Amino acid sequence: MKLCFLILIMSLAVTKGVGVPQQTTIVQARLVNLDPSSGTARENPKDGLKYVWIPPGTFMMGCSPGDNECQDNEKPAHQVTITKGFWLGQTEVTVGAYKRFAAATGRRMPPEPRLLERGLNPRWGDEAMPIVNVTWDEAQAYCSWAGGRLPTEAEWEYAARAGSTAARYGDLDEIAWYADNSGRQRLGSAGIFKEDEPNYLKRLDENGNGRHEVGQKRANGFGLYDVLGNAMEWVNDWCELHYYQNSPSQDPAGPTSGQMHVLRGGSWYYSPGLIRVSLRGWYLPALRIFDLGFRCGGKVFAP
Repeated sequence: MKLCFLILIMSLAVTKGVGVPQQTTIVQARLVNLDPSSGTARENPKDGLKYVWIPPGTFMMGCSPGDNECQDNEKPAHQVTITKGFWLGQTEVTVGAYKRFAAATGRRMPPEPRLLERGLNPRWGDEAMPIVNVTWDEAQAYCSWAGGRLPTEAEWEYAARAGSTAARYGDLDEIAWYADNSGRQRLGSAGIFKEDEPNYLKRLDENGNGRHEVGQKRANGFGLYDVLGNAMEWVNDWCELHYYQNSPSQDPAGPTSGQMHVLRGGSWYYSPGLIRVSLRGWYLPALRIFDLGFRCGGKVFAP
């Protein structure tokens, strides 16, 4: 649905003649499209991050055609219409941006992330890495401060797909940091998990796997980076495993209540079968995970 406004062009015609002049007001209406073009990026002066315009549209949400790795909570695939365009963070929220938020609001930084005994960003020194270890409430508070909100699950998947109907919007190594490519050497993480699951994290730790600075991989069709991999991302919705069976076809906002919130996108320590646009995870909103971050969406910029 396009945002439009009415420009009124007024002209005054004065008829000369005997007596009082007659005035005729001519009003012309012209519709002007205020929506940015798809993929337009703007910097938000509040947090210093770029946000991308996601236009309205219709897509198939849930298990992608031909994807044999889908779980039951990704089914059934169903048509969803996003009726209003929205802004979405071009990248995951970075450490540097979160520091601005913490300084402006008097909040503390979250605990530094660790994998076993190894610090993943000591003293939060690398400000270009995605912020992680944030609770759902902290993520929502940041987005509100930045002028937006957490995206809904439907908005997230619509933006992640960017017109693609595939399980991934490109070659996995080109678009995402995940367990096979996020360390010093390439790993066969699916095989490690299958054959040596108790030592999976230890194997990744020994290989130096971890997050990477945002925006290093290829963007999707809307110009969004790291939608898959790097950090998992909080979204707004409460989790209900069978929500797709009866969800609204327009702008679904998720259940009205619940115990856990949905996570999307997978992360740097996920094996390739879990790095898919339809994958759904969930977690208690008050808890922290060393690979869980977020990006903001919504209005962000005043009209």
